[in-house]
Amino acid sequence: MTIKVHHRLLLTGAAGGLGKALRERLKANCDVLRLSDVAALGEAGAGEEIVHADLADAQAVHAMVEGVDAIVHLGGISVEAAFQPILQANIVGLYNLYEAARKHGVKRVVFASSNHVTGFYSQGETIDADAPARPDGLYGLSKAFGEDLARLYYDRWGIETACVRIGSSFAEPKDRRMLATWLSFDDLHRLVTACLTTPVLRHTIIFGMSRNAVTWWDNRLANHVGYVPQDSSDVFRDAVYARTPAPDLADPAALYQGGAFVRTGPFE
Repeated sequence: MTIKVHHRLLLTGAAGGLGKALRERLKANCDVLRLSDVAALGEAGAGEEIVHADLADAQAVHAMVEGVDAIVHLGGISVEAAFQPILQANIVGLYNLYEAARKHGVKRVVFASSNHVTGFYSQGETIDADAPARPDGLYGLSKAFGEDLARLYYDRWGIETACVRIGSSFAEPKDRRMLATWLSFDDLHRLVTACLTTPVLRHTIIFGMSRNAVTWWDNRLANHVGYVPQDSSDVFRDAVYARTPAPDLADPAALYQGGAFVRTGPFE
């Protein structure tokens, strides 16, 4: 059962893939779900509010945050891209969000960080939240900045944040790498719910993954959040192996946790 502890909850990036997955699910967590994106969101349903805002527009973000009790922040660029768009959406935009939260007295944020913060660790090792960041590109770098920004706003102003290093959240794993990184949509909701409702969150880094047999991530430092995944990529293992070739260990994408992100992007 989902405990409803917030009256009005803000979901940014609501038009994206994970935003769409959470739009209906998060209604159980609040009385009013405020949805925001730069893309079309359709008509507001029962218990919904829609506020269009560009994260790089500080004034628009300030208005977007007004009156909310907590924020689930999925907004911004979610793939590798050129630096300027990432700068505006993921760096300037996140600063604008935290400034708005500070000014409006919002004390809890669930921040969609990424496994690409640590993408240059080997697939043959297990890391925890104390492992230094090793971003695999500009996108991962922006998320590492976001985690540090969230820590600053906790240390100085007491805004608690769960930095959720989302793995691969799809209906099912698409390849062998995702057998380790997969996060089901229902487990994503369970994780967000745990972050919103745990009594004391502080600044916490937690890896967003389901209960997969193969994993590169250890969440023991986030046990206080109370996240208990219930789904597993293991039921897809035979099908994934049948349709995909054995990994080429000469390919960096097969060696590093970031997968293809370690060899893609705007770099020359």
